[in-house]
Amino acid sequence: MKARTAFLVLLTAGVVGTAAWLVFFSPVLGVRSIEIVGNLTVPSERIKQQAGVPDLHPLATVNLADVEGRVLGIRQLASAKVDRVWPGTLKIEVVEREPVAAIETGGKVAIVDGQGVVIEVESAVPPLLPVLKVDRPVPGDPVMTAALKVVRAVPPEVAGKVRQVRAGTAEGVTLALSDGRTVLWGGPDRPEEKGRILASLLKKERSATFYDVSSPDVVTLK
Repeated sequence: MKARTAFLVLLTAGVVGTAAWLVFFSPVLGVRSIEIVGNLTVPSERIKQQAGVPDLHPLATVNLADVEGRVLGIRQLASAKVDRVWPGTLKIEVVEREPVAAIETGGKVAIVDGQGVVIEVESAVPPLLPVLKVDRPVPGDPVMTAALKVVRAVPPEVAGKVRQVRAGTAEGVTLALSDGRTVLWGGPDRPEEKGRILASLLKKERSATFYDVSSPDVVTLK
């Protein structure tokens, strides 16, 4: 009886040891594919290379947080989430930064997202992106933050006409349109009301060259 019990213990230990080896050390359950989800402009191969996970590395021992950190080294990405999909797939789900404005500096053009993070640097302003003019074009600056909020709040039917966004203060954001008209938007407050009023005025009051919607309750045209 004792011999049988000892045999069963050894057998169980052997099974457990083999299972542990297969999961944590063997290439049998290693990374055989990396699935990239959510990327539109950043090539999947670039993300895979940045992830830095070798083929057949045991899936169970992949440090997911480390992979996420490496992937976020690609500045075009706003977020990354890494998961294991057994038996051998590493899934990386990303969200790309959306370009909302361009900043001209030193003969180059920095493309920034809604938080003011530089996504890439170009030689010219891309079509349909407004040029942002602020004193301190750095992420977190109150004036820049307000201006970017306004850019994102402009309704779609107007956004394509905005060529320049200027702001000296967080409450003094001004839009320069492609047809020469100017809009004093003011601060980032009450964006839906301002957007609705502006879109309507631009259609009905075409003779005006200046629109002040900074206070939706009292709109001024010139």
